[in-house]
Amino acid sequence: MTEARKVPLLNVANILTMARLALVPVFLFSLFEAGGFDTTWRLIAFGIFAVASFTDHIDGTLARKHGLITDFGKIADPIADKALTGSALVGLSMLDVLPWWITITIAVREVGVTLLRFWVIRYGVIPASRGGKAKTLAQVIAIGLFVLPQNDVLELIAWVIMAVALVLTVVTGIDYVIRAFKLKARAGRAVA
Repeated sequence: MTEARKVPLLNVANILTMARLALVPVFLFSLFEAGGFDTTWRLIAFGIFAVASFTDHIDGTLARKHGLITDFGKIADPIADKALTGSALVGLSMLDVLPWWITITIAVREVGVTLLRFWVIRYGVIPASRGGKAKTLAQVIAIGLFVLPQNDVLELIAWVIMAVALVLTVVTGIDYVIRAFKLKARAGRAVA
């Protein structure tokens, strides 16, 4: 019998996840500095948001490719993701750049999906769908564009991408609910 390889808790994927989490307050400081609309500070905030968002892609890729998946990473990664995008959305709404209903819609979907994951975890894991990945990408791009200093063209592009992100947010949220109930039903039939 082969012994399973022990993955160290302190590995590059987990370090990137923790760095992303640590960048959240730095991002927020930059976003709100000088009243929240200073061009230099908004560019700095955008840079921090872009770097932090990129670490999300890199840490998952490294963890899968090099077998660095840990229980800590499974929990910390989505927390870091939600902290980054959630704080950005709240910050942009506090600055009156985004309406609160957009922030609330996205937050309700994310919290709802997280609660569903906990509800069905004993029956199995529902993997991220292509739609879910597209939703995340659209949200990150839209948020990044709204963080940048605005002009008419950039603002129009940001709104179009945010509209796509909102549609994907709602549609994938409904899809996740359906898949969660199907998973639970299949598990119930398997036990019976």
